[in-house]
Amino acid sequence: MGLILDSSIVIAAERREDTVLQLLRYVASIAGDQPFALSAIGLTELAHGIARAHTSVVRQRRELFIHDLLAEVEVVPYTKHTAMLAGGIDGEQRSQGVTIPFDDLLIGATALEHGYSVATVNIRHFRLIPGLTVIQL
Repeated sequence: MGLILDSSIVIAAERREDTVLQLLRYVASIAGDQPFALSAIGLTELAHGIARAHTSVVRQRRELFIHDLLAEVEVVPYTKHTAMLAGGIDGEQRSQGVTIPFDDLLIGATALEHGYSVATVNIRHFRLIPGLTVIQL
C-alpha cells in the first residue's frame, strides 16, 4: 500500500511555507508509515501553479519546493492501463449522473492502478471514485 499526495496538500504546505520534510512528517503522522508518491497528473498541476505565479519570488519558492519534493517522492506515471481504468470509471459514473473532475479522476485512477490511497485536502471529488481509499488532511 502507498499514498498518492494530491496537489492540494502540496500547495497548502508550500503556501504555509512548510519544508518538504515538515509536509511528509505531517502526512505520516496522519496516514502512517507508508510510501508516498505524486501522480504524473498531480505534478502537472503543480507545474501549472509554478507557471501561473504572480511574482518571480513566488515562482522561485514554488520551484524550489517542488524540486525538493521530487527528491523525496517518486512520480507515478499515467499509463495505458490508467487511461482504460479512468475511462471505465468515468463512463460508469456518468451513466449514473455523477461527474468527477477530470484531473481528480486521473489521479484517483492512478492510485487505484497501483493499489494506493489518495491523501487530499478536499475529499469531495475523490470520494466519487468507487474502490478508492481517501484520506483527508
